[in-house]
Amino acid sequence: MIKNTNQPSDQTDTSYAVQDRGRSDLGPRSLRLALPSPEATADLAQRIGAKLRPGDCLLLDGPIGAGKTHFARSLIQSLMDFPEDVPSPTFTLVQCYDVAAGELWHADLYRLSALEEIEELGLTEAFDDAICLVEWPDRLAELTPSHALHLALSLDPEEEEARLLTLTWSDAKWQRLVKTSCKSLL
Repeated sequence: MIKNTNQPSDQTDTSYAVQDRGRSDLGPRSLRLALPSPEATADLAQRIGAKLRPGDCLLLDGPIGAGKTHFARSLIQSLMDFPEDVPSPTFTLVQCYDVAAGELWHADLYRLSALEEIEELGLTEAFDDAICLVEWPDRLAELTPSHALHLALSLDPEEEEARLLTLTWSDAKWQRLVKTSCKSLL
């Protein structure tokens, strides 16, 4: 269940607080969500995942423990015909999955330090042909795709299980995805 926190809350785990910043005529837009539990994070990941197509790129940013891998794992598993283990690509750098919509790349760039390493992975080509989930996107520098949806996760200082999420985009295609994924909140 998704609830707007401007309404009375029954304290369900999957309610979201939403704050829409920006207007469509002013360039980048952002949406801030409060995710009160890991289940709420997984629910949102599944909603977004259902709408992704090849060429879509999600950049997952945040400190260690903020929930980037949990979000990615939930999204990936929701797209699998038969959910399987989805390991963190921290050491493999990239994990690829075949899902109904096409190929999905999950990359963790934490251990990379040079742009050449990113290019060697083939990630820049995947931005055009696959669904891409990229953790630690700051390592992309000038290789960052301009059409990406940025998701910045952070810890909630008041609730251990809660996370704060800010979605930011400039490509108009994300407006519809965000609106339908969070429909009852907008």
